[in-house]
Amino acid sequence: MEGEKPQFEKKVMVAIDERDCSYHALIWTLKHLKESITKSPFVIFAAQPLPNSKYHIFAAQLGFARMYCLESATPDWIDFVKEQNRKVSLGLLEKAKGICTSHGVKVETVTEVGDPKEAICNAVENYKINLLVVGDQADGILQRVFQESLSSYCLKNAKCPVLVVNKNDVQQ
Repeated sequence: MEGEKPQFEKKVMVAIDERDCSYHALIWTLKHLKESITKSPFVIFAAQPLPNSKYHIFAAQLGFARMYCLESATPDWIDFVKEQNRKVSLGLLEKAKGICTSHGVKVETVTEVGDPKEAICNAVENYKINLLVVGDQADGILQRVFQESLSSYCLKNAKCPVLVVNKNDVQQ
């Protein structure tokens, strides 16, 4: 045991997408957990939505958009959509990395292809994350009833504690 240093590192991951609430969560983390994240690994994660046969998510100029097709997309179109999604995800990560650098925090960036909710929870396990931080957009009650929010899904399924940052918390 002599010569070994104790393991106090807590790996923190912030999940981001094109929504403002995810960047608010990142900035909140940089302000309130700076001491922890400068001493431990800090990860920024962005998912690349995967097109499927029912509808196609593709990268629009300002983020991901959905396109509904009555016909099946061609393999070339699906490859194009995947490449555009990859570019948007990398752009989101670059923006987040710049924000971290401006706060004096080193960060590792990670992106994976898949449904964002599942990809985030899988990344928590794969990268042995100790704390997941996600933003929460105050969606309307009907939207929450019919579609589970990303933060709710992560709270139920992530294999680590989840910190949900509400947009209103950041403005204080």
